[in-house]
Amino acid sequence: MCAIRYELGSDQILTLTIDMPGQSANTMNGAFRDALSETVARVQSDLDTVRGIIITSAKKTFFAGGDLKELHKVSRADAKAFEDMVNGLKADMRALETCGKPVVAAINGAALGGGLELALACHHRVVLDNDAIQLGLPEVTLGLLPGGGGTQRLPRMIGLEAAFPFLMEGKKVNPKAALKAGLIDDLAESVDEMITKAREFIDANPKCQQPWDQKGFKLPGGAPHHPAMAQKLAIAPAMLRQKTKGCYPAPERILSAAVEGAQVDFDSGSLIETRYFAELVIGQVAKNMTGTFWFQLNDLKAGGSRPAGFDTETFSKVGILGAGMMGAGIAYSTATRGIDVVLKDVSVENAEKGKGYSEKLLAKKVSRGRMTEARKAETLARIQPTDSASDLEGCDLIIEAVFEDSGLKAKVTQEAEPKLVNNGIFASNTSTIPITQLAQASGKPENFIGLHFFSPVDKMQLVEIIVGAKTSDETLARAFDYVQQIGKIPIVVNDSRGFFTSRVFGTFVNEGISMLAEGIHPSSIENAGLFAGMPVGPLAISDEVSLTLMQHIRAQSKKDTEAAGGVWEPHPAEAVIDRMVDEQGRKGKAAGAGFYEYPENGKKHLWPGLDQLFVDNDKAHAVQLQDLKDRILFIQAIETVRCLEEGVLRNIEDANIGSIFGIGFAAWTGGAIQFINQYGVRAFTERASELAARYGERFTPPGLLVEKAEGNAAFV
Repeated sequence: MCAIRYELGSDQILTLTIDMPGQSANTMNGAFRDALSETVARVQSDLDTVRGIIITSAKKTFFAGGDLKELHKVSRADAKAFEDMVNGLKADMRALETCGKPVVAAINGAALGGGLELALACHHRVVLDNDAIQLGLPEVTLGLLPGGGGTQRLPRMIGLEAAFPFLMEGKKVNPKAALKAGLIDDLAESVDEMITKAREFIDANPKCQQPWDQKGFKLPGGAPHHPAMAQKLAIAPAMLRQKTKGCYPAPERILSAAVEGAQVDFDSGSLIETRYFAELVIGQVAKNMTGTFWFQLNDLKAGGSRPAGFDTETFSKVGILGAGMMGAGIAYSTATRGIDVVLKDVSVENAEKGKGYSEKLLAKKVSRGRMTEARKAETLARIQPTDSASDLEGCDLIIEAVFEDSGLKAKVTQEAEPKLVNNGIFASNTSTIPITQLAQASGKPENFIGLHFFSPVDKMQLVEIIVGAKTSDETLARAFDYVQQIGKIPIVVNDSRGFFTSRVFGTFVNEGISMLAEGIHPSSIENAGLFAGMPVGPLAISDEVSLTLMQHIRAQSKKDTEAAGGVWEPHPAEAVIDRMVDEQGRKGKAAGAGFYEYPENGKKHLWPGLDQLFVDNDKAHAVQLQDLKDRILFIQAIETVRCLEEGVLRNIEDANIGSIFGIGFAAWTGGAIQFINQYGVRAFTERASELAARYGERFTPPGLLVEKAEGNAAFV
């Protein structure tokens, strides 16, 4: 079966239907390239009998883009062959584009990446008017660029400035927004109307040529040498570097390909694009990002960490204990997925306030045209605020999200658990307290599990599922189903204090605070975090968490550790936190003062008092930026290895996904474990030993890391 069906009608309109055999979606793999070459050769031989061409799809989607399995395997040694292959594919697309006959893309579903690029090579684009359909060029989110002509055609269609968000940010839009932006030309209500409109365009335009192939073509919005555009482009690299911090080569190569290509003819621009595309494909950052954000994430979403043998559960009523920021966020995320929520707090007033959080978020959606008033009212009606435990009767799942205190959590567990349906699940949203310890308050520890959400819940995609010593596989499978039902990404970890994400996050903030204790300037610390690829610096995120909460969590951990017969080892960061809170009264952002100042009518800035309290000018001037960056990334990666070694983490995928989506580990690395792999396990271990000798034994390579280094084996 050919990947492209060739149907020349009696009206001399040729319909090319892409239908890749054995695949649920069309992709630009070897089979497609071969089919396209054969099809183009046949079109050229039939050209005299063809009035126009319609390109459409037999799949639910139009075209999914490049074959990432294929791209992931391309090495530096393959670069020349890869460039030739890409140029060959683009030559076939170009042959259709310049055949002189009208070519129309009839887009019946999502057209992303190479799929949209194929459509851009057509003279006219008609799309089904369905808001679920997405169009865009998301390659940049995987460390790549649109290599099928996207960086050349889109700027020539809508102008450089208008194209940049699609090219450099991976912006995706629905058909109406695509029409408004100029990506497509028409909308259709049905497949029949879509094909009819395609035929009408062919009837009305017997000869077709792209604007950029016509004499006197001018780039919309101005070419790079146009004074207004030149002025903007002069500062564009600096603005881009401010965003990427030099960690992400793809946006910079996209800017180069688009701007350089806009200064030459289309075919020369296409060659420029291929060169930059090949550079990114063989580069390590793209390997890191595609490996994690595509292959590992898809494996997770497909249930890679879910125990087999249990039917999928659908939840209909969820109870949430505590209507504070976390509880309110969980209520919103649950209700928006069509699940009834009972939001309980100590008073109805508090519970109503928690429901008000959802009201604000939904009102924002309505104001932006993303939701109707009726839908908003329907969603809010699902949230029942209460102060009575009796309203929890009949819940399939109850999640406690009260203050991080073992005694309080035990009390609310015993009050609420009896209200669950038979075999219902009780979950704790604790971020640090062991689930096995909390399950001691439960009458059914086999049905007790941890569901660690991240703040703000409505924005953070990850949920860390924590399995206690007595948690059953069935409970884990059902909890996994709930997380997926509310559209979140589940990772599964075994029990320990701080689990995985909180443990690793703690090393990040503590390392930054330790640097301050050593006399390093706070600006250097914050910039090192950003230049390493972290979304915010360690001092800024400490303020967000709140220094008093960090004190409280430490006190609880110390108390529980000593109660279990362990010895508490103080961290160098502890003295700084205590000094900030107890001596200076600076408790964090919520209190209006922490490591940063928070002026009412201005931008936050580092508190000048840090200089007097902590900075040692000699050390501050002597420190190497690379050392600071390495300390920030290495300490997190080392702790992640410890979590693997101790059996807290069950697999590499959960480690990489959890580190990025849960704690903001530098995305360019592909995650905490992939950071080690791409650095080189042996080289990483040697560097960790150097850091341990210089900055403390917390950098000492764990046994598992040493074992891998001795065999020069990657983590897989």
